[in-house]
Amino acid sequence: MKFIFAPDSYKGTFSSLELVQLLKESASRVFPGCETIGIPIADGGEGTLEAVLPAVNGEYRCAPVRDPLSRDITAKYGVFGCSALIEMASASGLALVPAERRNPLETSSYGTGQLILDALESGCRDIYVAVGGSATNDGGIGAMKALGVRFLDAAGNELNGTGADLLRIRSIDRSRLSPLARGAKFHLMCDVTNPLLGPDGATYVYGPQKGAGKEELELLEKGMAHYAEIAERELKIPIRSAAGAGAAGGMGAALIGFLNAEIRSGIETVLELVRFEELLQETDLVVTGEGRVDFQSACGKVISGIARLCRRHAVPVAVIAGEMGRGAEDVYGIGVASIMVTVSRAESAGEAAANAKADFISASQRMFRLLKLGMEIGGKSRCGRPFPTPRTGGSVDVKSGSF
Repeated sequence: MKFIFAPDSYKGTFSSLELVQLLKESASRVFPGCETIGIPIADGGEGTLEAVLPAVNGEYRCAPVRDPLSRDITAKYGVFGCSALIEMASASGLALVPAERRNPLETSSYGTGQLILDALESGCRDIYVAVGGSATNDGGIGAMKALGVRFLDAAGNELNGTGADLLRIRSIDRSRLSPLARGAKFHLMCDVTNPLLGPDGATYVYGPQKGAGKEELELLEKGMAHYAEIAERELKIPIRSAAGAGAAGGMGAALIGFLNAEIRSGIETVLELVRFEELLQETDLVVTGEGRVDFQSACGKVISGIARLCRRHAVPVAVIAGEMGRGAEDVYGIGVASIMVTVSRAESAGEAAANAKADFISASQRMFRLLKLGMEIGGKSRCGRPFPTPRTGGSVDVKSGSF
């Protein structure tokens, strides 16, 4: 038996690397001697560096940057060949801001721009930017400021690059944009299609989780519309309507408009970088999962990206998750064969956290035992007729027990 384990992290509970190890241990108990390949996976948000770098033989680099509140910190990014992988959360992430100080009017993406500049100065010319988990709603002006773009107020003074500064912009000077940035290729790893403005835009969809109340949201939206008008006039690019422009508080708009970034699916890019498709040869089962499976899981997240590739190669996929939410069954339509949930009893949040490891081990072993039972049933069947399988609409050979 050959298994590939490619789970996303369970946010706040397990890293994807920890889950891979637990799955390997469970599989070995039920299928002694089985071949296992572990690939930590992320969808372009937090954990992307951890997922990609080992698979591409990359290395971490550290750089001094400013966090979202302009405090000095050290952040890391990844380098492989002439490429760099920047994880926005490392320099401008929400986790870097204490809950009581979360206010996107006051935060800046400047540190992310510093990471990009450090990678460019280190010789990287192919820059991947994973934009999940940001604490900012500054339209990316902080990051662009770090790369040399100047955002000026009515008096010609350069602005700091926070969310509050969006409304103060009167002109944009791109003449000092780093020549290294002009000669590089940028990839925006993004799995959302939100525009920059409106009810589905950067501010109203993501602003509340970054600490914005009603008044802050109105100010930020007004500022973002003002910024978009000036930027479109300067760039001659309709950034406000571009799909993905609203990602990471408008960072998408800045990368598209100022750096001509190519928009790419986060999970598809990660799977491409780790050469996931090549590993599917002669694989019997892929196990993936995330903390919560719901209707969103079938639309651009880790499970959907893996399921679609596996379906192309007729490799079955099983999902193991902390819980199932509304529309979780939608993943069956994209190639997932089954879902196993880790929690098996009523318990409080505290109890669930305390029992998380034991529950995951129990669920994963149950999953492998069911797989083994299915193989045994197939091998012992006397009727010789193939059973239909929901995975592809094809059949299972019950004589050989193959899936």
